[in-house]
Amino acid sequence: MGLFDKLAGWLGLKKKEVHVLCLGLDNSGKTTIINKLKPSNAQTQDIVPTIGFSIEKFKTSSLSFTVFDMSGQGRYRNLWEHYYKEGQAIIFVIDSSDKLRMVVAKEELDTLLNHPDIKHRRLPILFFANKMDLRDAISSVKVCQLLSLENIKDKPWHICASDALKGEGLQDGVDWLQDQIQAMKT
Repeated sequence: MGLFDKLAGWLGLKKKEVHVLCLGLDNSGKTTIINKLKPSNAQTQDIVPTIGFSIEKFKTSSLSFTVFDMSGQGRYRNLWEHYYKEGQAIIFVIDSSDKLRMVVAKEELDTLLNHPDIKHRRLPILFFANKMDLRDAISSVKVCQLLSLENIKDKPWHICASDALKGEGLQDGVDWLQDQIQAMKT
């Protein structure tokens, strides 16, 4: 660490780094959301399904996020648990137009919340009810009911309706997450 980095840290100018897990079923929009949160000059034009995982970074006014974009394909979901210990927050993305797989999303969420590396930690969880632009999309209130989010009593959580392609709802969610992370550090 150089002298300027140390000085910036002492003066509170250096952004705190936080590790976030981005989880959800395949084709829910995880990679698109993360891509939209990056500066426009760093965004990828062609989004392809994530194989395994990828690591992306973006910054807010006070935090530097390192996001582990985990594949939601069935054969890769068992990899999620290997990253739970590193995570300081979770973004869980739901395709709100995919009513048939809402049960699978709930099962994966329940498995996540009951994992020993997550269960006893007070990690903030941001839910994006994504693809709200689609005609078949259900409301974020209905997503909340179907996933039984009201039963999460031991972790701060928040749900945002989003349209990742247009970036709608993303900033509200990230602002909430940033506030939660900063509150935990004090």
